[in-house]
Amino acid sequence: MENYGRGRGRGGGRNPGGGDGGRGRGRGGGRNPGGDGGRGRGRGRSQNRDQQYSEFSNPSNYPSYQSSTAQQREYRPVYGQDQGVRQGPTSYQCQSSEPRPASGPDRSFRQVTSSTQGQFAETPRPSSAWAGSVVGTSGGAWSGSSVSVRGPGAWKGDPAAGSSKSFTADSSKSFESVSDPPISGLRSLDISGKLPASPPLPESGSIIPIRRPDNGGTLRVRQVRLLANHFRVNLNLKLTLLQYNIDVEPEMSSKPRGPPRISNSDIRAVKNKVFSDDPIQFPSSMTAYDGGKIIVSRVKLPTGKFTVNVPKGEVVKPYVFTIELVKELELGSLAAYLNGMLARIPREILQAMDLVMKENPKKHRVQVGQGFYSMRYNRDVDDLGYGVVACKGFQQSLKLTSQDAALCVDYSVLPFRKPIPVLDFLQEHVEGFRTDHFDNQLRRNVEKALKQLKVTVTHRETQQNYTIKGLTGPTANGLRFTLEDREGINPPQDVWLVDYFRDRYNKEIRYGNLPCLDLGKKAKSNAVPMEFCVVVEGQRYPKDLLDDYAERKLKDMSLVKPWVRRSLIHDMVQAVDGPLRGETMNNFEIKASTEMTQVNGRVIRAPDLKLGDASGRAFKYPLDREDCQWNLVERSVLEGKDIERWAVLDFTSYDRRDRLNYDQFKQQLIMKCNKLRIRMSEPLFHEPSDMRVLSDTDKLRKLLNNVYLKANQRLQLLICPMTKKHLGYKALKWICETQIGIVTQCCLSDRRNITKDQYLANLSLKINAKLGGSNFELFDRLPRLEGNDPVMFIGADVNHPSPGNASSPSIAAVVATMNWPAANKYVARYRLQKHRVEKILAFGEMCSELIDKYAELNKVKPKKIIVFRDGVSDSQFDMVLNEELMDLKKAIERNGYSPTITLVTAQKRHQTRLFPMDERQGARNGNVIPGTVVDTTIVQRWEFDFYLCSHYGLLGTSKPTHYYCLWDDHKFSSDQLQQIINNLCYTYARCTKPVSLVPPAYYADNLAYRVRLYYEAWEVGCASSSSSSSSSFGLQYDPNIFKLHCDLEDIMFFT
Repeated sequence: MENYGRGRGRGGGRNPGGGDGGRGRGRGGGRNPGGDGGRGRGRGRSQNRDQQYSEFSNPSNYPSYQSSTAQQREYRPVYGQDQGVRQGPTSYQCQSSEPRPASGPDRSFRQVTSSTQGQFAETPRPSSAWAGSVVGTSGGAWSGSSVSVRGPGAWKGDPAAGSSKSFTADSSKSFESVSDPPISGLRSLDISGKLPASPPLPESGSIIPIRRPDNGGTLRVRQVRLLANHFRVNLNLKLTLLQYNIDVEPEMSSKPRGPPRISNSDIRAVKNKVFSDDPIQFPSSMTAYDGGKIIVSRVKLPTGKFTVNVPKGEVVKPYVFTIELVKELELGSLAAYLNGMLARIPREILQAMDLVMKENPKKHRVQVGQGFYSMRYNRDVDDLGYGVVACKGFQQSLKLTSQDAALCVDYSVLPFRKPIPVLDFLQEHVEGFRTDHFDNQLRRNVEKALKQLKVTVTHRETQQNYTIKGLTGPTANGLRFTLEDREGINPPQDVWLVDYFRDRYNKEIRYGNLPCLDLGKKAKSNAVPMEFCVVVEGQRYPKDLLDDYAERKLKDMSLVKPWVRRSLIHDMVQAVDGPLRGETMNNFEIKASTEMTQVNGRVIRAPDLKLGDASGRAFKYPLDREDCQWNLVERSVLEGKDIERWAVLDFTSYDRRDRLNYDQFKQQLIMKCNKLRIRMSEPLFHEPSDMRVLSDTDKLRKLLNNVYLKANQRLQLLICPMTKKHLGYKALKWICETQIGIVTQCCLSDRRNITKDQYLANLSLKINAKLGGSNFELFDRLPRLEGNDPVMFIGADVNHPSPGNASSPSIAAVVATMNWPAANKYVARYRLQKHRVEKILAFGEMCSELIDKYAELNKVKPKKIIVFRDGVSDSQFDMVLNEELMDLKKAIERNGYSPTITLVTAQKRHQTRLFPMDERQGARNGNVIPGTVVDTTIVQRWEFDFYLCSHYGLLGTSKPTHYYCLWDDHKFSSDQLQQIINNLCYTYARCTKPVSLVPPAYYADNLAYRVRLYYEAWEVGCASSSSSSSSSFGLQYDPNIFKLHCDLEDIMFFT
């Protein structure tokens, strides 16, 4: 069984929904554990647990559904009794006899085999009225290792071992493609406000997220009416969709070859050819395609193997196209979840409908992830320079909220390479590019600009795209190659490229002095002159490669005012190429509102702070400003660290224009630190240097070591002014923090900021926090944590390589507070792990180290632990609960130590935005007020989640953070957890305002990014070595290369 969705499957799986594929290890109960198939390890659950309506203890209570072919199914009990008390799970068999698809009319492909059988299982669930009792740990809704069942009729056996549906497809019988009668009664999801007596049980051994403890919070200083960019969607709940998997292989030739590798672009090309050649049996408007191997269909499609000929360049290549039906998706499961009959969100059905709603924009726009972008742009407004343009679009995702299904749509802007001739692109992108002079330096710059770029060719008719492998050594005029006769009649002959293009294509090469583009694959070369190549449309340009001007311009285009964003979203939703239009939407009987959702929001009170006065005494500081910000004028930090041994390594010394005024900077920084009660002495020395040193890792290392020796190896702080941002920053941090053990503070010598009081204050706050000081604290204890039990806050995050990087490791980072009740000093641990693995593999180990450090500093271990996990999507909650949480508990629960734990995820990568309906209820800039929380209507129906906008959005439209409590031993109410998180947002050490993300998660994100810089600096430093050319992670370097220096292990160097 293969599972549709965006799950995490590793190792050659054919299905992104659950890690399917050949041999491997799959986790999860049921007949078809997610992970069957491909090599490697699969994560996921493919037992179709979301398709079973287990709340009905009697077959007569089952809802009546009709399939897409108007076929009726007969459900009958297989075992179990209904005598008032549930005796066991009741299984139902579905017997069906469906017409088999006909082979169809003549078409350009022929069917090889069209008989295929499949089976898909449904997981019965115990009724919520079931009389057995469930005893588990206090935190989650289910704990497989500590559950006992008592009472008459105890549930026995694997709950996932239910009955199955089977089907047989046979091409010998007639096939009806789109002749289904229309289904009337289109309606929104039927949501019952009544909570079930007890939640349905999940599969054996699995933990599910806890349920919301109440109906939402009530505490507020004011209530506000808001609009959310969620557009309500009405679905036909009688609909049953069909999920197919497709596979494409080259037709076997007589020559023995290795296993074929088919790219997704080849799969798409073959699929599109099949559907375009026979639109009757393969109606595109009745299907949705994920661009890979999954098709969701409204009607039954032919199954089996087909050969299809696809033009590729000047040849036609035969492929074998295989399509098989893997499961049915009943939309009624969505209503079952919302009515409390299913324990988990039926994600595979939700993701199938999300795929359907992407079909219309996919046909008209370029898709990047969840976003769709128009390639129409205004050259005067949207041009970012260097052959790059900003393209506007939107991101969309289908959600299941407490009100109904809703489509979330948000405005977005991304940089793309212009779809222009390659020579024009080089003229704009490469500084100093000339067609009449091509030296070695220009060759390197051109090759760097073009490598892996996709192009198409103009010297012949073709729709094929090619990837640039590099440049040829000889120029076009000097290039000869061996021409082989495809028919094998004439012997191979050497020809000049210039003559070949003239004779074969009637094309004269104008720029023969330039090298050609190598468009070949692997060891095979395919040389094409640059003048016949055009950049393919829709190629995203990495944001981190933009220059300062382009970066600022893109930021200005992205950070639009709230009322502007609201209008742009409305226009995109209404557009013909938008997500709520198109034939596919109509064929799947989807109706959607074009109006944003109205929600009630609450503004919760800002906490009182503890600051130091001018003399250093602590006092209570109430926050009563709209923006909830404070300043340190005539005030001080609570605990300032004495800075006696520090120095300045000045990289601006030889820059005439942007050279730092060292004497002025030094005096004003010392003065500001002392005013804040951070006693700072005169620097040991001022070391002049040059920005060019930052470009050479070896020279930089030598310089830093000399500075350290000059300070007699006793240096608290090294301040490093620079004229501009430089890639050498990465190497500086790597060397100082892993090899030498120096705390560094970099700053820019911009005269507009360097001597401003606010700039110097922020610089002082960062320095004090890095050295172990305390800037400010909360005045009152956090709610429900007022007792004497010591508390620890943990933040965790994983940083992944940039898109396109296929080998670099992911970075797992964990931070934890070391002081209570201030909870503002953190210690960090990190690990490098396998490429793009989201699970923190050493989570328990790192948390155990941090708990031991807490005990060392405080002489007691924390009794209460609250974990904030950043960066995971909804589909990864199961991994966080059943793997990371269990790893944590296993690692720390020893020798009688068993702290209570709360686990909360924090999500910033979502598209939900909130807009005040009445501008008088918002902030002056049109955003929502800090402390605005929404925990109704647009949140989950049963789970404990909410949106909190804790910060004051200065630029653009504020984005709230979506918090999701998965596990809670502390039994927090909505009000208590929301207050804890909101109050913690005022303790971020680097600024005098609340931040948008709870600080433990924020610091973990900072730490993971810092270690990413270490790795990238190491890659640059050994770019020419053999180890850097290998893609095998974990074998090419000494782990000590990235190990934190022991002198920095217990301080906030990452602030």
